[in-house]
Amino acid sequence: MRHSTQVIPFRVNFRAGVPIFEQVVYAAKKAVISGQVAPGDAFPSVRALSKELKINPNTAHKIVASLIQEGLLETRPGIGTVVAAPPDSTRKQRTALLGQEMEELVVEAKRLGIELDEMLTSFTGHWNRLSPEATSSPKLPPSLQPASKSTPRGAE
Repeated sequence: MRHSTQVIPFRVNFRAGVPIFEQVVYAAKKAVISGQVAPGDAFPSVRALSKELKINPNTAHKIVASLIQEGLLETRPGIGTVVAAPPDSTRKQRTALLGQEMEELVVEAKRLGIELDEMLTSFTGHWNRLSPEATSSPKLPPSLQPASKSTPRGAE
């Protein structure tokens, strides 16, 4: 008798030099925020995660524990591990959590000589691509549009 295998609801393209734990946690987060998996969806067990991704069971346990600690997953008695509903925190609280990561991104962009408009375009493209309601072309809000190079008034 053949047993069906549980499919991991996200893709992980393992890269050399980056810890497996970090790669799988990132892939799971990306699946949640992009709408690939929704609140209440079943998440693979530690055993299934280990088997499907061919990773050590201890690493798989650490991944699931980390996602539970971050509030992305929750354990429901009799059901198992599922994707959690978004937290009831305020927008300001959620934005504050990203402060350090945003600062690191800005420092790296400035180190590489990337201009603000390039960063905003790139950021918007990634944002739109990872949004459940992804559109075909990224659009910046008017307040973030690069300044147009129009003819000065009176020089027509």
